[in-house]
Amino acid sequence: MQSRKLGRRSLISGAAAALALSACTSGGSVPTPAGPSSGFNPSGLPIVQQTTNLTFSGQKAPLAPDYGTMELVKHWEKDTNIHVAWENLPETTYQEKKNLILAGGKLPDAFFNTGFSAGDIITYGTNGTLIPLEGLIDKYAPNLKKILEKRPSIRATITASDGHIYTLPRAEELGIGAVPFFLSINKAWLDKLGLPIPSTIGEFETALRAFKTKDPNGNGKADEIPFSFINNWWCADAGDVMAALSGMPDNPQHRIVREGKVIYTAAQPEYATAIAKLHQWYADGLIDQEALTQDDKTYLAKGKTASETLGAYIWWETEEVVGPERSGDYVLVPALTGVNGKRIIGHSNGADYNAGAFAITRANQHPEATMRWVDRLYDPVMSAQVSWGPIGVTLEKNAAGVLVQKTLPAGESAGELRQKVAPGGPSVTLKEDFVNVVLPEPRAAGRVADLEKYYLSAAEPQYYPNVMFTNEETQEIARIETEVKALVDAKRAQWIAKGGVSEEWDGYVGQLKTIGLDRMVQIYQAALDRFNANR
Repeated sequence: MQSRKLGRRSLISGAAAALALSACTSGGSVPTPAGPSSGFNPSGLPIVQQTTNLTFSGQKAPLAPDYGTMELVKHWEKDTNIHVAWENLPETTYQEKKNLILAGGKLPDAFFNTGFSAGDIITYGTNGTLIPLEGLIDKYAPNLKKILEKRPSIRATITASDGHIYTLPRAEELGIGAVPFFLSINKAWLDKLGLPIPSTIGEFETALRAFKTKDPNGNGKADEIPFSFINNWWCADAGDVMAALSGMPDNPQHRIVREGKVIYTAAQPEYATAIAKLHQWYADGLIDQEALTQDDKTYLAKGKTASETLGAYIWWETEEVVGPERSGDYVLVPALTGVNGKRIIGHSNGADYNAGAFAITRANQHPEATMRWVDRLYDPVMSAQVSWGPIGVTLEKNAAGVLVQKTLPAGESAGELRQKVAPGGPSVTLKEDFVNVVLPEPRAAGRVADLEKYYLSAAEPQYYPNVMFTNEETQEIARIETEVKALVDAKRAQWIAKGGVSEEWDGYVGQLKTIGLDRMVQIYQAALDRFNANR
């Protein structure tokens, strides 16, 4: 499954370094190619008659080799007559060096898998480090242009706050991340205790109390953990349980959208109601006493103890927590009917689109050829190979001519092989492409089926997309949100563990407003309104 982690970047990474650049031109026009002619062909292959050398920088997966050694990349060079010198670094190393690359005197011709935050994009676009691409797309990118016409929301995602496009998209429109919080429960214990799979929040609480008091693992010890999660973790938070307890979901950003309006959940009365109930559960021993402090390593180990101790838990995938030997004991819990009589599930923010897949810098002498080169990656069949690997290596055609995953070599996981043979980066696989071009890998297909069966019908219809901010908004949000988040996260853990939310609520909300919560929400709303206007 495509990881969503690359899309979760700091809003202001590198902005200060960029603002210090005083010699850069402002973005607004495409530079004229300089140097000797390469024999550029506006259409057809090769793209250039004479071998043209370009340098690309960016980030790559930990197991990925030099991209130039990949079979797929070698085919690109042979077809286009464009040789790329790859300077892609592992993600952690690249994030440390990215700002130095951007602020230094020697820029690459382009960034592939840019790792840019929304703040980076507008900062380095407006100061001229990155060139605007909309004119090049219109003239030299028929594949991408067609996609943007079919999906205005992708165009909105890559359109900066000044109206320009500085980076190109990556998208897998499978929707596997629409609902991150899958709630699993030990059905073997339910059966032993004569309880149904919960369908309401009341039945869920009844099950937890039975897990706590009736020794369902039968070892004579009170070692059962009725319910575990990881506080404020992207795929393990209790945000949807909070929806059933109060009528409003939560997420680690504490940001949802209803009827087009941005709502900061952690300042709403429903949030206080849910926190008060979670404290009651915590005090009664129904919640893992480490839920507020544990990391993922500790959490994942709890499902694999010698004696089965885990009753219910939240995670992206059932088997990953409890292992294949025990996964048969657990089932997914459908969206619970809550205290208001409704089934409500939060929709994750950000969607399936990433704006930072590719960018061209002002140093590039061949922007037209570069745009033609990258546009080939937006052909649906090529996009599948960019994401999952070459045909004949990881993919093959079935009887209907649709690409499917090949049988894995012995001892190799799908994720590891994918890192080694698929560069990722600029590519788009639309929802219809997952039917007509490439079938989802089995794990992803299973997740889609589970989403449709258990959660999507109850999911919030709106969510906060990946948006672009202005430089001023980026700086203001960073200043306000850092302090807001520190207060919210500290109080959330304190109130669940020790109580006091009702007594302290008014003062807490007042403190948030003093910090600047209303202004922060106003900025998020303005960016959302711009995004919707570009659709």
